[in-house]
Amino acid sequence: MFEPTGSRRDAASTIFNLPDYRVIDAVEGPGGQRQVVVQSTAPPGCPVCGGISVRVHSRRRQVVRDVPMGGPVQVVWDKRRWFCAEALCPRGTFSESTIQIPARARSTARLREALVAAVVVSGRAASETARAFSVSWWTVQAALSAVAVLLEEVDAVPVRRLGVDEHRYRSVKYFRRPDGTWRRFEPWMTTLVDLDTGRVLGVVDGRDSAGVGAWLAARSPAWREGVQVVAIAPSAAFRKALTEHLPNAAISVDAFHLVALANDMVTKVRQRITRDRHGRRGRLVDPAWANRRLLLRGANTLSAAGWARLERVLRTDDPTDELGAAWAIKEQVRRLLSTGSLADAHEERMRLGAYVLAANMPESDKLYDTITAWWASIEVLIVTGVTNARTEAANTAIKNIKRTGRGFRNENNYRTRILLASAAKTAA
Repeated sequence: MFEPTGSRRDAASTIFNLPDYRVIDAVEGPGGQRQVVVQSTAPPGCPVCGGISVRVHSRRRQVVRDVPMGGPVQVVWDKRRWFCAEALCPRGTFSESTIQIPARARSTARLREALVAAVVVSGRAASETARAFSVSWWTVQAALSAVAVLLEEVDAVPVRRLGVDEHRYRSVKYFRRPDGTWRRFEPWMTTLVDLDTGRVLGVVDGRDSAGVGAWLAARSPAWREGVQVVAIAPSAAFRKALTEHLPNAAISVDAFHLVALANDMVTKVRQRITRDRHGRRGRLVDPAWANRRLLLRGANTLSAAGWARLERVLRTDDPTDELGAAWAIKEQVRRLLSTGSLADAHEERMRLGAYVLAANMPESDKLYDTITAWWASIEVLIVTGVTNARTEAANTAIKNIKRTGRGFRNENNYRTRILLASAAKTAA
């Protein structure tokens, strides 16, 4: 019969697995509360002279927060104070400290790592993580803030392609003015993303030129010189900030937003035609309203049945042919953006202008004016192919973070959560 030759204390230390510590006692209190007493095994080195001590000055017990081990466990550190062995050292005595529990710490390093991993990697809410690990919300947030300080500085990250796009930070609110009217308030924030890696570089207040401009002004001249192309939505505010702080960077307008503007034009034409014909909004009995999503589909994605439905809608619910003209202009915009050369783009633009002139509608005229105003950026898009796809993906991840946390009230905590999640994702 074989029996283990090691002590039960060594086995307990192995199971507890706290580096530089051994278990010296474990008791179960009333109500099933377990208490584990540990003692440091690290050499007691003086923090001033580095000398290793051999004489214990005193002992005291300190409760330390640690990860659950088969359920909640109260960890008690049998902490010793030592005499310094060097006679010339000004430090007469010193307390123990280890990598797991540094000086003045009340939580183990592995607990802080577990808290950060639960929130950043697993995507759990800070409040949920706090309940799971039996700690306070403040402990979780302190661990996240400490890790955020270690993130690589933005100026140390070379960026060739930058993406800028806005997202709504909190829900829309309404405030009553003194005169009784209501004011709509939308709390926007702007995301800046490295389009090569997808990493979120910064999150600034608002969606105007001031916030983006201040963030760019804080970057080093070398960093700004390295940016070659910036992808944005057709926003004059963003373009103003980029022109001022990144004069050498080419500005590419995102194709998704241009197609969205074309779709909005089709919708506005459809709504105007319905109001003019029926004096009301569209209803299910109106073929154009019932197939409103079909009108926004790309022609190259339609099946034979989809084409038949579209033709039926334009034949039966488009007496002025304006809806069909709007749909054709929308498709021409998509063809223009899918061209592979500037020559083809200029040819498609001329064809688009002819369509708009023939349609003679205020909605399509406004769309064409927008394309004309942003034509230089459209040329950059066609030549470089740089879009805001990674920025939109980052905004989608940000929305998931907001939903998980049921919203955020503190902007700094909001930024910390976004930057940590993005850094962890891109590092993986």
